[in-house]
Amino acid sequence: MKKYICEPCGYVYDPEVGDPDNGIAPHTAFEDLPEDWTCPVCGMGKEEFSLAEHE
Repeated sequence: MKKYICEPCGYVYDPEVGDPDNGIAPHTAFEDLPEDWTCPVCGMGKEEFSLAEHE
């Protein structure tokens, strides 16, 4: 699954990990996140994320 990065703060959403602190289970693809999900670091919406480069 692809990782996405929050452009304003640099947080990387890793679908293998999810966002358990905000009720997002591991193995949840970025595309499957709720539309109202926000970055757990800076609070920006999904529209501020872009596909992360391969590591």
